[in-house]
Amino acid sequence: MALHLRQGLLIALAAIIIDQASKWGMLSLLPNPGRSIDVAPFFNLVHVWNWGISFGLFSEHREWGRWVLTILALIIVTVLFFWLRKAENKIIAAGLGLIIGGALGNVIDRLIHSAVFDFLDFHVSGYHWPAFNAADSFITVGAVLLIFDSLFSRSASENRMPGNKGENHENQ
Repeated sequence: MALHLRQGLLIALAAIIIDQASKWGMLSLLPNPGRSIDVAPFFNLVHVWNWGISFGLFSEHREWGRWVLTILALIIVTVLFFWLRKAENKIIAAGLGLIIGGALGNVIDRLIHSAVFDFLDFHVSGYHWPAFNAADSFITVGAVLLIFDSLFSRSASENRMPGNKGENHENQ
């Protein structure tokens, strides 16, 4: 189990470093809010501050919202850490590590800037997906890994259920 904990924590650390480095680089490239760089017909780099959570929800409560969202994220990270300590496989450890790292990357933004810096803007035919950042991507990929594991991974005890191939039928 200690191996999965170490793996998850290393992934979390890598996610934090990548997230913060990408935000620092984009803030250097796009120092002014509202500025954007067209990269492809469907993708821009933008400078957006998100004062709330996903899709800008709760952004009208900037000052106290910052602290509530930070504390909530830290509580969730703590719960995920205890889950990570009991992770049964590498997929769960990786998923939890990505979510923990992404959440802490956004917490760092809230503590330093009072808001989360978003810079990735995908769009199609004038419709824009809300801007996001590397931390948001890590959280999403981590959640997908956890869902994938819950749907498709089987423990050894599940594989020995009656009717499975390889079962010893001597007692029947």
